[in-house]
Amino acid sequence: MVFDKKEYQKEYMKEYMKDYYKKNKEKMNNQRKINRQTEKGIKLNRIQNWKTYGVIHDDFDALYEHYINTNECNVCKTPFTDKKIRCLDHDHNTGLFRYVLCNSCNTNDNWKNKL
Repeated sequence: MVFDKKEYQKEYMKEYMKDYYKKNKEKMNNQRKINRQTEKGIKLNRIQNWKTYGVIHDDFDALYEHYINTNECNVCKTPFTDKKIRCLDHDHNTGLFRYVLCNSCNTNDNWKNKL
């Protein structure tokens, strides 16, 4: 039998982290809540969501800055409000970013014919 040190360490850390999480569950959950409420946490969470949805981009930090600094829909030019929230539009076939849109334009594909 061949002893694989890397595999052993991987399994050991997996078990160690499971035990650590069980012992410190409340502490870790509180820390996660705090981290999500910071500006950096909000940014990281937003970028992670984009990646989960399949958005592909070379520089997510620059994309996030563009997203945050866009004040109106790129299609209907309506300013973003509490009801007209901004959405990041991407091509579902390629994953590439297209526009920052309001939620109405993002769910309605009729705007594609106008551009």
